[in-house]
Amino acid sequence: MMRMKRILLLFIAICSTWSVHAQLYDPVSWKFDVENVEDNEATVVITASIQPGWHVYSQYIEEGGPIPTSFSFEPSDGFNLIGKVTESPKAVSAFDPNFDMQIAWHEKTVSFKQKVKLNQAKTIVKGMLEFMVCNDKSCLPPEEVPFSVSIDASKSFIKDQAPPKTSATVDQAKKEESQPVQKVNESRPDTASHIDSSILALSDDTLKGTPSKIQVAEEEAAVSGAPTGLWSIFIAGLIGGFAAFLMPCIYPMVPLTTSFFTKQSGSRSKGLNTAILYGISIVVIYVALGMIITLLFGASALNEAASSAVFNLLFFAVILIFAISFLGAFEITLPASFVNKMDEKSNRGGFMGIFFMAFTLALVSFSCTGPIIGYLLVDAVSNGALLGPAIGMLGFSVALAIPFILFAAFPAFLKEMPKSGGWLNTVKVSLGFLELALAFKFLSNVDLAYHWGILDREIFLAIWIVIFGLFGMYLLGKLKLSHDGEGAFIALPRLFAAMVVLAFTIYMIPGMWGAPLKGISAWLPPQTTQDFDLNRLSYTQSPTAGDHQTPVKKYGGIFHAPHGLEAFYDYEEGLAYAKKVNKPVLLDFTGWSCVNCRKMEASVWSDPEVLRRLREDYVLISLYVDDKTELDESEQYTSAFSGKKITTIGKKWSDLQASTYQTNSQPYYVVVGADGKKLIPPQAFDLDITNYIKFLDSGKTTYNNRF
Repeated sequence: MMRMKRILLLFIAICSTWSVHAQLYDPVSWKFDVENVEDNEATVVITASIQPGWHVYSQYIEEGGPIPTSFSFEPSDGFNLIGKVTESPKAVSAFDPNFDMQIAWHEKTVSFKQKVKLNQAKTIVKGMLEFMVCNDKSCLPPEEVPFSVSIDASKSFIKDQAPPKTSATVDQAKKEESQPVQKVNESRPDTASHIDSSILALSDDTLKGTPSKIQVAEEEAAVSGAPTGLWSIFIAGLIGGFAAFLMPCIYPMVPLTTSFFTKQSGSRSKGLNTAILYGISIVVIYVALGMIITLLFGASALNEAASSAVFNLLFFAVILIFAISFLGAFEITLPASFVNKMDEKSNRGGFMGIFFMAFTLALVSFSCTGPIIGYLLVDAVSNGALLGPAIGMLGFSVALAIPFILFAAFPAFLKEMPKSGGWLNTVKVSLGFLELALAFKFLSNVDLAYHWGILDREIFLAIWIVIFGLFGMYLLGKLKLSHDGEGAFIALPRLFAAMVVLAFTIYMIPGMWGAPLKGISAWLPPQTTQDFDLNRLSYTQSPTAGDHQTPVKKYGGIFHAPHGLEAFYDYEEGLAYAKKVNKPVLLDFTGWSCVNCRKMEASVWSDPEVLRRLREDYVLISLYVDDKTELDESEQYTSAFSGKKITTIGKKWSDLQASTYQTNSQPYYVVVGADGKKLIPPQAFDLDITNYIKFLDSGKTTYNNRF
């Protein structure tokens, strides 16, 4: 048990150290040269020397098979390509039952040659090759190798040769399935299928289909919102896990893994049992990761992270790096030495062998799963829920384990799976765009809490409009990234996805002039931060609370209520005014980074009946529990409730909420009299407008009966 703890702790430590393009083995060496330099032509020769027992795949493999060797040449005025890349000797060919197709590969050595027509006496041919190498047991992740070859044809160059205007490039349309960071394990074509535990699992981010709840945390809140928060984290984990399944690192491995379980066990029932143990091991590993994060941070640190500038800036940087990785700039991988040790342990028999096989899967797939896991953990930590990281990893691992178990139980379903191809890279890049957009939410949290004024609502919207606009262009094939193939057409699912993304982009545009955008209001900075808002024309004509002149409010220059409402931002000042006008008080415990607060304001408070009651029946006191504005030295104190030094506005109202109502969850609405005593049970996040109207009416009736 102690040994297992050490392994898991070491795993967490290594997750924080990244190395770009680290490889488990290096069985292939490449040499780049030029030959047959004569007149205005030359031949670029790319030779692979392959260690015994390993092989690289031919260029000529149909879509849905293993990753073929492929070449791309940078356009240049100095040369034109003549024909396509040839390869010799002739590839060995055989039928592979795992892919249900004929595939071809090379052993020992192979030379790839590309003829070029020279437009200049001296030129440099640059490009990138992609290949995957396998042996009888496993396959290494596909690797990209840049190359550069200098050609000097000064002695034979015909100077009056007219150079063409453009340089042709190799036709790569049939290689759409190439995935720069895909890591696949496959059996050698002429042998029985066997998969190494270096199978990959993916990632992302994460496509999170639900909004992240970056809000001031709930420690052990007495509100019903706590379990709801954990459920949302679990569901986000599930979505992340299923997104990981569709990534290039995992999807191609499912048929091979299932086949390995069945063949190793000797029967379908034993293979299913092995797959179940494998799935359980995946769950145990990722949940352990979540628990370690919880133990490392603790409840207080998790709560602090929600509104901490340092944490949110760190979260922004981490998610930004993950997004750039998904967009293809680099890979985030773990040190090879540790992965190799875990791989060796996976060769054991019994449960421990299966466990280490799953553990190796988690390690070698980090380039894909890292960004999704990272986002899920960051989201859970920023929620402040104590069990959030473990619950998020539970959802992620369950979703990741289900396909392996399902296909082991029903192997016939494997034939119905869509074949691997370029669409896997599209999924990966799509997650990159989404993570890039969501990263700015963390930066917005800090900007709002510290009043930097950098990411006002229209600036935030402009960034999102650009990101999602480029995302839509990418899906339409109008924007190409370095590792994208030259697709001849756009598949219908991709076309429909592009339509959705571009429609969403157009939906956001009116927000630049103050449109409420209720569908995404929870993710945006408050509308009061918008510099140009056409809705304010109607707000200025709205009636204020009662016939009394509203006084100049403390902190009125920092905070602004939505929908043109008059509000107080100091507890004592608001109670004094309520006593003067003889009205009940609605305490609104809110926060700059509270997603659900913005959702309530946009979806519930905007309702005409709710808005009328807030204006006419109540004195509104909005207390921001995460604001970082320093209190005057005379107002600072040590909390009798927590024993902590209260130095900011946010800490003051957070202390008030926790000490008076035993909760630190937002939004939190309390109806009180002018004496500050609670009149009816408080309300938390609830988008039911009818219920909120009843809550307000009940508070007013109780106040009228009591005073």
